[in-house]
Amino acid sequence: MRIKRAIDKVPGGMMLIPLLIGAILRTLFPNLGDNTVFTSSFTGGLFTGTLALLAAFYVCLGATIQFRSAGYILKKGVALWVGKILTAAVIGLLIKYVASDQNHLVLGLSALAIVAAFSDTNGGLYMALMGQIGKRVEDVAAYSIMSLESGPFFTMLILGVAGLASFPLLAFVYAILPLIIGMVLGNLDEEMRQFLSKGQDVLIPLFSLALGFGINLANVVQAGASGIILGLAVVVITGVVLILLDRVTGGSGVGGMAAASTAGNAAAVPVAVAAVYPAYKGIAATATVQVAAAVIVTAILVPILTAWYARWADRREESRRGRENPSAL
Repeated sequence: MRIKRAIDKVPGGMMLIPLLIGAILRTLFPNLGDNTVFTSSFTGGLFTGTLALLAAFYVCLGATIQFRSAGYILKKGVALWVGKILTAAVIGLLIKYVASDQNHLVLGLSALAIVAAFSDTNGGLYMALMGQIGKRVEDVAAYSIMSLESGPFFTMLILGVAGLASFPLLAFVYAILPLIIGMVLGNLDEEMRQFLSKGQDVLIPLFSLALGFGINLANVVQAGASGIILGLAVVVITGVVLILLDRVTGGSGVGGMAAASTAGNAAAVPVAVAAVYPAYKGIAATATVQVAAAVIVTAILVPILTAWYARWADRREESRRGRENPSAL
C-alpha cells in the first residue's frame, strides 16, 4: 500500500488528514478524553499531548533556521517577513478598534484565527515555487529569514500589541524558547541540524492528530466556510503587500506572490496561544479548523497565481527590453 504517496497528493495532507482522523474520533467518542484510563495511557498521551508534541516540533523546526544570511538574502527575506508581520498587525489593530466582538467576526472568524493565518508563510510551498520559478537561488534562501514567523510568538506579540490579549513577559520567553534551543543547536553543530531537521516531518502528523482530537466536527461546516474566506483574504491581501515589497527590494514580485500563503504549522498556533491566554480556550478548536482550511485554500491558489504572475512578469520584462532595444527583437 502506498499510504504516504496518497496522503502527499492532498495539499497539506500530512497535517490535514491526521487532524481529520483525530476530529472524527473526538466527534464519535466525545467523552473519551475524560476517561482517566485512556488519558493515563500511551495512547491517551498520543491523542492529548498536544503541547509536548508541539514543543518537540518547534525544537526541530528551530534547528533549520540559520543565523547567517547576507546581502540579497537578507534584504528579500526581511522585506517579506516584515511585510507579513506588519500586515497581520494592522489587521489586528483594525479588529481591536472596529469590531465589537473579536471572537465572533464574519462567519465566526476570530482575531486569533485571522492573526495566526496571516502571520505565518508556508515555507515548503515558497521554497518549492521559487526553486522552480525563481530567477536566483538566493530567492529560495530568503526563507531562512522568513522562517522566524514560525510558532506562536508573533501571533502572541501582535495580539498583545493590538490590545486583543494580555500576556506576561515570561509567556513570550517560554513560547519561543524551544525554537531558540533548536536554532542554537542547529547553528552550533551541522550534524545536530541535520539530525533534528528530520524530526519536524515526523512530528507534523503526530501533533496534528492530537490537535484534531480537540475538535468536534459539529462546527466544521461553518468553520470550513469561514476558513475558505480566511484563505482567500490571506492570498489577496498579503499577495498585494508582498508583491509590492518584493519589487521595491529588486525582485519581480514573484517571491511576494509565492509567500502569500498560510503555513501548515499555523494550525497549531491557536491551541498554543490558548494554553497561555485562557480567554481563547473556548474558540481555539474552531480557530484551528479555520486556519487549517486557510492552509488548504492558500496551498491550492498560491501555486496557480505564482505561475501566472511569473509568466506575466516575464512578458512585461521582454516588452520593456524590446522598447529599450528594438533591434534585439
